[in-house]
Amino acid sequence: MIKILQYGDVKKEEIFARTATQADVSEIVADIIRNVRDNGDKAVLAYTEKFDGAVLSAMLVSKQEIDEAVSAVDPRFLEILKKAAANIRKFHSRQVRNSFIINDENGIVTGQKIIPVDRAGLYVPGGTAAYPSTVLMDAIPAKLAGVPELIMTTPPGKDGKINPVILAAAHIAGVDKIYKVGGAQAIASLAFGTESIPKVDKIVGPGNAFVAEAKKQVYGLVSIDMIAGPSEILIVADGRSDPRHVAADLLSQAEHDKMASAVLVTDSADLAARVREELERQIPLLLRKDIARASIDANGKIIIADDIRLAVDIANEIAPEHLELMVDDPFDLLDAVRHAGSIFMGRNCPEALGDYFAGPNHTLPTLGTAKFSSPLSVDDFIKKTQYTYYTNAALRRVARDVAFFAEQEGLTGHAKSAVVRLEDNTDE
Repeated sequence: MIKILQYGDVKKEEIFARTATQADVSEIVADIIRNVRDNGDKAVLAYTEKFDGAVLSAMLVSKQEIDEAVSAVDPRFLEILKKAAANIRKFHSRQVRNSFIINDENGIVTGQKIIPVDRAGLYVPGGTAAYPSTVLMDAIPAKLAGVPELIMTTPPGKDGKINPVILAAAHIAGVDKIYKVGGAQAIASLAFGTESIPKVDKIVGPGNAFVAEAKKQVYGLVSIDMIAGPSEILIVADGRSDPRHVAADLLSQAEHDKMASAVLVTDSADLAARVREELERQIPLLLRKDIARASIDANGKIIIADDIRLAVDIANEIAPEHLELMVDDPFDLLDAVRHAGSIFMGRNCPEALGDYFAGPNHTLPTLGTAKFSSPLSVDDFIKKTQYTYYTNAALRRVARDVAFFAEQEGLTGHAKSAVVRLEDNTDE
């Protein structure tokens, strides 16, 4: 049963504690990465057989397999995928950056170029559930950024096939190549490249503890989006909120993972009690009731605050992945929210809208990292480079200032490189 805590009556460590922890798999992952780096496809195929039970002769998904998957998907779901993709494109298209140039001083030009990474790798989890939503959320921003080649990896079933809805989503999102490989071995393949799988410049996408650890270990060789922890939701709700809705929204994240975190912060002791009762009623009705039960009992909590403004302050300290503002006027609180991955406004905005359909990204910072990091976006797939041009006359105007600055740092070579051109007579 979820615990209820009165803010101010218990230690703050108990209020803000994150009890979910990942197992230490660093040594296992390091061995997998070394093996894939040294042995390429041979190692990847062996791990696929060992961990996924699939014996493969080739990892690349063929066009025929993709076409068959698209044909096999429920037509209604295919249309919903297309609607969701359109919403995601609409939202993320506003994030596209433009290069700029500044030439408002005589003889001086500076600027910045926006350049997409050459090749991005998208990791899509398999296991107990298929997540076509992750495909859309990861691939569409990359395409909008202009990434020339998108490589997707996802674990196959024992029959060596990929779930058709994953392939259909990849087709809709414009993924270029798909490989049947999961786990830490997939991350290593993308980071180092193998005979079959090309090396990428950036790896994005969530995964289990092995995937997260692999991303951490290859960071520096390639870029990554973030190290994703267990899923989180925090709901700020006033006493007029419907306890059925609050409980359902808490469980929408609790059913993800036994380590997931579901937290309610409210100014109403009555709502707290009714939500706890409602959770007990709803949990047995879920398909993944055992997972939800473990999550709620181990990591769930209801915090009673003196008022809603304090509730928002508590939310800011926790910095949740998903934040729901279940109040009459959520826009009145929006400016007070400083730390959250994604905010869901009002009484008619369940977090599931963001997971699947609304448009904002669902790959979000967890474990309090929303205090300094952001949702996955078009920015994750670009890099910026800058340039400078001076004519000789423009340099002459500032060369001695540059040299003087360099001398203050004891770098006489820098200083000389600026003033040596004063000896030239050219104006070019």
